[in-house]
Amino acid sequence: MNFERNILITGGAGFIGSHLVRLMVERYPTYRIINLDLLTYAGNLANLKDVEGCANYLFVRGDVCDRGLVEEIFERYGVDGVIHLAAESHVDRSIREPFAFARTNIMGTLTLLDVARRGWEGRMEGKRFHHISTDEVFGALEMSGGMFTEQTKYDPHSPYSASKASSDHFVRAYHDTYGLPTVITNCSNNYGPYQFPEKLIPLFINNIRQRKPLPLYGRGENVRDWLYVEDHARAIDLVFHHGRVGESYNVGGNNEWRNIDLVRVLIKTVDRLLGNPEGYSDSLVRFVTDRPGHDARYAIDSTKLQKELGWEPSLQFEEGIKKTVRWYLDNQEWMDSVTSGDYLRYYEEMYSGR
Repeated sequence: MNFERNILITGGAGFIGSHLVRLMVERYPTYRIINLDLLTYAGNLANLKDVEGCANYLFVRGDVCDRGLVEEIFERYGVDGVIHLAAESHVDRSIREPFAFARTNIMGTLTLLDVARRGWEGRMEGKRFHHISTDEVFGALEMSGGMFTEQTKYDPHSPYSASKASSDHFVRAYHDTYGLPTVITNCSNNYGPYQFPEKLIPLFINNIRQRKPLPLYGRGENVRDWLYVEDHARAIDLVFHHGRVGESYNVGGNNEWRNIDLVRVLIKTVDRLLGNPEGYSDSLVRFVTDRPGHDARYAIDSTKLQKELGWEPSLQFEEGIKKTVRWYLDNQEWMDSVTSGDYLRYYEEMYSGR
C-alpha cells in the first residue's frame, strides 16, 4: 500500500504518545504511522490495543539513541515527518539518575535531528520535525502572577528540565544552521487515561482506592497548569500540519490549581464515584519533605496557538478530572498490570525470542 505520508512518532507507547498515535492513525488513514518506542517502564502497548491491527500503523521496538536503527527506519519507510515525544520525564527520577535523562533527552533528540538532516538533505520541502517539550524549561513563576510565553527566557531548575532545555536548543540550532524544518511545542502538566502511576493524578486515584497515604510535597502550595491529554494531542496535530517552520508554540490548559486543592478535588471525586461518604479519604493526605529545586508555579499562555491555529482546550478541569477518575476506576486491570510490572516482564520475554 502506498501512503501519502510516513510519520515517525517516538515514544508512541507512552502516555501522551499513545493518545497522539491513536488520533493520527484514526484521523489520517492515508498516513503510515510508525511508532518507535523502547518499551521502558513508561511504555505500554496495552495503551494502543484499539489500533494495533490497523493497516496504517506499525510498531518498532527500539531506542532513539540507536542511530543505525533510526537510519534504517528512515530509509525503509521513507520517513518525511517526525513527532518526537520519547523522553525521560519524571523530575524525581531525574534527581536520582541525571545521566539517564541526558542520554535520552539530549542525545536521543540529537540522533533524530541528525538522521533527519542527512536523510532529507537537498529535499526539505514538505518535511517536518516536531519536537515536544515542556513548560519546565522556563523555570518558575512568581505566585502573584504572570505566565510563560514563547519569549520567556529559559531557566531550568532540575536535571529533567535542563535536559529538555538542551534538546530544545539543539532543535533550534538544526533549523538555524542546516535549515531543518522544525517546530517546538512546550506544554503544561498533562492528565488523562493511560498515564503511568508515578505521576500525581493516577497515583493518588489508585492510593485513594486502596486506602494508601497520599504523599504531598511541602504544604501542597505549588501551582500547576493542567491540560487534558487529548487536547494536547489535538494541538500537536495542528502544529505539526500547520505551524510555522522555525517557531515554537505554548500549549496550556488555562487551569491553574494548587496541589492541595487538586488533591481535594481528587478525593471528593473518587469517594463520590466509589460510594464513600464525603470526607472519607481526607485523612489519607500526608505532607512530606519537599523535593530539591521544586518550582513554585507554572502557567502557560497559549494565545499564539489559539490565534494562529484556532486551538483551545475542549474540557473544563472538573469535567476532565471526573472523566479521568472514572477511566482509572473502570480500568483497574490496566492499573494492576502497570503497578505490578507484569507488562514489562511480558515484553522482555516477547522481544528476547523466548
